[in-house]
Amino acid sequence: MPDAMNDDRIVELEIKVAYQEDLLQALNQIVSRQQQQIARLEATCSLLNERIKSLSADSLRGEGGNQGYEIPPHY
Repeated sequence: MPDAMNDDRIVELEIKVAYQEDLLQALNQIVSRQQQQIARLEATCSLLNERIKSLSADSLRGEGGNQGYEIPPHY
């Protein structure tokens, strides 16, 4: 009788390990997708930051950007 209990326990442990392996694989896929999203977001932020710096520099030099906001001549 003890052998049957040990066999049942081993099977139960094997089932738990199989579920944990599936869960671990699913979590790894999620982390991988999130890392790709983070990389894309960082690239986008970097491009936006460069664009803002460029627009600020153009504004300081008086190039572009301010044509729509000129002060009318009567001021």
